[in-house]
Amino acid sequence: MFDPDVSIVTARLTLRPFGPQDAARVRSIVGSGARFLPPGAPAQASGVAQWLAHGVHELRASGQGVHLAMTDVDGVVVGAISLFKTSWSAGTTEVGYGVHPLYRGRGLATEAVRGLVEWVFATTELRRIDLTANLDNAASLRVAQKGGFTWEGVLRSAVMEDDGPHDLVVFGLLRGEGRGPAPTLPRTELCTPRLLLRPLEPADVPDLAATAADPLTQARTGVPRGYTEEHARQFIESTERVRLQGAGIAWAALETGRFAVNVDIRDVDWTNRTAEVGYMTAPWARGRGYAGEAVLGVARWLFERQGFHRLQLRAAVGNPESQRVAEKAGFSREGVARASLAGEDLVVFSLIASDLAQGEPR
Repeated sequence: MFDPDVSIVTARLTLRPFGPQDAARVRSIVGSGARFLPPGAPAQASGVAQWLAHGVHELRASGQGVHLAMTDVDGVVVGAISLFKTSWSAGTTEVGYGVHPLYRGRGLATEAVRGLVEWVFATTELRRIDLTANLDNAASLRVAQKGGFTWEGVLRSAVMEDDGPHDLVVFGLLRGEGRGPAPTLPRTELCTPRLLLRPLEPADVPDLAATAADPLTQARTGVPRGYTEEHARQFIESTERVRLQGAGIAWAALETGRFAVNVDIRDVDWTNRTAEVGYMTAPWARGRGYAGEAVLGVARWLFERQGFHRLQLRAAVGNPESQRVAEKAGFSREGVARASLAGEDLVVFSLIASDLAQGEPR
């Protein structure tokens, strides 16, 4: 059973059991309709006293978990965090959390998760902590990643909500694992002489769809056939999940505010600090060298700021324009990977840090 008098202090928060002193605050929360309190919290203010006296403590009394209030330096309840589904024989538990809408975006959930994790491993013999989050809940995915949890898989249509079924990401953290954030490429903007590279956003859907649906793009790349705005929307929504998995990152390259190139890093190998780059140039921006400029800007950032050693680029044998982009950006041709993309041969190029040190690309 968890300690009934637990008090976990972090830089900005105290995690402690709910109690009668929280009655006014919880009634205000319930009355506002804010949804972040633990499961079983009353829907009406009239049930608050009973819940604080008994209901919120039933989980701890059962030995299966504990509900804790997140309070700030003034003692105000700003969120809640829980351990549940605890199996003492198996040595496992699961963590869940919620933050008041007015206090989101400040890193409080991450701070609370880290504090609770440290406490669990320091005061109990539990060996594993689970965390689950909806695949489309980028904020919660970031909390798990920043808390040091490992992305272990996706349960398809695992939860049913008001708008239908949702996929669920399963994270895990084991005793003894390093609890720093898993490696990811940081969201950032990059500038080149003519371009601004920024993370893709919903406003890019029409331009990205038009680029991918263009006949030349369809003929020379592996994008889905019959590309629509829904394809573009799904791709943009997936980019943050890919980044949080540590697998890559994507940008829209803009020239005087207009979408010109989509460029993305994929297949990141953190052990060897290598990755692959891909790109698509908008039909209205072709022939101006934007793709090579964007790729080179990303490469410099990877080598100089992220400590990468090698960037690979592959272009179809039948795509001379893409091969010229690689050559003008300073990549070296290494050979041909036969039948690599839907049976098509791909020319393999590479760029390493010392290539840039030798001077500007040709």
